[in-house]
Amino acid sequence: MSGHSKWSQIKHKKALTDAKKSKVFSKLARLISVAARQKGGDQNTNPQLRIIAEKARSLNMPNENIERAIKRGTGEIEGGKIEEITLEAYGPEGIALIIEAVTDNKNRTISEIKFLLSQHGGKMAEIGSVNWLFEKKGVIYVDSTNESNNQKGKEELELTAIEAGAQDLKWSDETMLEIYTRLEDFEKTKEEIGLKNIKIESSAPESVPKSEIKVENEKSKEQIKKLLEALDENDDVNEIYSNYREQI
Repeated sequence: MSGHSKWSQIKHKKALTDAKKSKVFSKLARLISVAARQKGGDQNTNPQLRIIAEKARSLNMPNENIERAIKRGTGEIEGGKIEEITLEAYGPEGIALIIEAVTDNKNRTISEIKFLLSQHGGKMAEIGSVNWLFEKKGVIYVDSTNESNNQKGKEELELTAIEAGAQDLKWSDETMLEIYTRLEDFEKTKEEIGLKNIKIESSAPESVPKSEIKVENEKSKEQIKKLLEALDENDDVNEIYSNYREQI
């Protein structure tokens, strides 16, 4: 959902290609509807709705689609009931997975995810058995090659993030800086970074693993990759978080 064309050590991120846009837009529309139903359709007073809408706009989702999804959530437009579900699971080699989905049929979605897990060496976990391995943080992604950022060196980007309230920093590759904040500092840090004329690629609250698992077995690594891809292709799955550390 993030649009980065790479595998992150934190979670699986897929490239946003033209062929996938309609599926991504559909997922975002359901998230927008849920956020609007929970806390209203005003983005100024609903931070979660504002975050999702910003992500949708960054991926060039048409404004009319965003507004329609908001109205569906607030009941101005009729539509089926949509709800968020979070599932915990284990993958090959015991890697931990948190799977977030948005669905109009909870039983169908759970059944489909169970099937995908069983097909790729995974299984569902008891509630709470995986969640404690992660903690919620605000995560901000800054691409150093972006036109607005490439005049700044890595050290300047890092220093700006720290001054803005970053709790931790990580370069997931040579160009992408991942900035971690406490949830209560997320919006303020993002605003401060923007005021320094640094272009943010994407940002959202995420489940970040407290520690990561390194897998050496090549067969297992391939199995994990196929599982994550299969889950990501499911229409209802929105985000997949894992403590698996892919070796770049």
